[in-house]
Amino acid sequence: MFFPKLLHDFLHLSAQSNPNKTALICGDQKITYLELDQKSNQLANMLHKNGIQRNDRVVIFLDNSIEVIVSLFGILKNNSSFIILNSSTKARNLNYILKDSAASLLITDVKRKNIVDEVFSDDEISCNVLWIDGKKEFQYRFQQPDLFWDDIVEHPQELLSPGRSIDVDVAALIYTSGTTGRSKGIICTHKSMVSAAQSIIQYLENTSDEIILSVLPLSFDYGLYQVLMSIIFGGTVILRNSFLFINDILKDISKYKVTGFPIVPTILTMLLNLKDLSKFDFSTVRYITNTGAALPVEHIKRIRTIFPEIKFFSMYGLSECKRVLYLPPGELDRRPGSVGKAIPNCEAFIVDENNELVSPGTVGELVVRGSNLMSGYWNAPELTEKKYRPGRNGIEKWLYTGDYFKQDEDGYLYFVARIDEMIKCKGERVSPKEVEETICELKGVAEAAVVGIDDIVLGQAVKAFVVLSPDSNITPNAVLEHCANSLEDFKTPKYVEIVQSLPKSPNGKVNKKSLLIKE
Repeated sequence: MFFPKLLHDFLHLSAQSNPNKTALICGDQKITYLELDQKSNQLANMLHKNGIQRNDRVVIFLDNSIEVIVSLFGILKNNSSFIILNSSTKARNLNYILKDSAASLLITDVKRKNIVDEVFSDDEISCNVLWIDGKKEFQYRFQQPDLFWDDIVEHPQELLSPGRSIDVDVAALIYTSGTTGRSKGIICTHKSMVSAAQSIIQYLENTSDEIILSVLPLSFDYGLYQVLMSIIFGGTVILRNSFLFINDILKDISKYKVTGFPIVPTILTMLLNLKDLSKFDFSTVRYITNTGAALPVEHIKRIRTIFPEIKFFSMYGLSECKRVLYLPPGELDRRPGSVGKAIPNCEAFIVDENNELVSPGTVGELVVRGSNLMSGYWNAPELTEKKYRPGRNGIEKWLYTGDYFKQDEDGYLYFVARIDEMIKCKGERVSPKEVEETICELKGVAEAAVVGIDDIVLGQAVKAFVVLSPDSNITPNAVLEHCANSLEDFKTPKYVEIVQSLPKSPNGKVNKKSLLIKE
């Protein structure tokens, strides 16, 4: 019996078991499992013929599209590694990633030609380009001929070069957003990605009947795994390019009879700001998931009131290990602020500065072990050694997450803050999340972000940036008064600023560094 170990093995199995089932829908395009398997075979054959070798890195620089998924599986079938970049990546970062990864090929489209022009003016960039569109006579560079997507059809639909990868080979490099410095390439093996995907599938209880609506960038591991997981369990994914048009997203839920809807806090805020959600049909939705950033408890309560029958999964993870924790929906009403316990086949601990386990209620750093851990950082051995360290017996490998957590008496975990975002006010540690949640209790507050700013008396003063819901007239003084009545004095903001929006990454995370730069 064949037991799949590689990501692309699961695509081939799904194509064999249900060839005519729709695997992906994006706009007016759709592709079946058989077509996806055959098209990615053709791309793999094309890559092999043009000298892309085992373990080479190939960069994909496109909008969310079926071509991205064909590309990543074609790359894997060629025993190479894929890198998916956010579609809004600028020339400077593209240049850096092409150099850092020593990529052999860039897959992109003509609308990004100006960016590619700028990048390839650097003589140190030597990789080839495969254009998704453009005429064959489009001569881009003189050093070597470019490749064109249309030429894929000239290659056989059967894989000519059988896979030689093993499960510890690198499947992907996931580059972080770089909000705290240069982007870092996180090394993901087939084994770690399959393990993470299968654990999530297990607790979400996914089946082949699932229809997932993903509006998240495929460069974001949360968005990428929606597709990888669906390929494993044989479901269907509806891909969209953006979560900004919330009404269109909600119409798609009814149109395609969506069963699973992964969100980030920004999407939930947009949902809650809509005046009438009753006009949208959510009857087919079985579950909603959230990760990327913690949701305010008040927002969870409101969405549960609107959709009481939907299973809501609060989760925690980071790109270095994909997913760590999840809260079973049955525990949500009892522990609305928790992100749960470790996912299947994973362990999570909270340790103090001496690497000792802490007691319930004590804040410490979350550390993780499991086969879902990625291998480290590309070209960054010192950072890898800092984050991935030997555990209790010197043999285990632990990932030090850089996040503060605490746990209750039953072992359920609660996110406190990023270690580098913790505020030190009057000698006391302040969790930005606690202050943000307190502010979001106010009716009329849509979002809040809290940072610490230098203060000659306090050390750091707490400052809150607050976004109001439509038609809200809440004042900064009202926010301050509410916090003063709910929080200790050292946690109460010294400053409150009402803003139209919060700066965010393409993944929907608030960029607090930008808020600090503003100061």
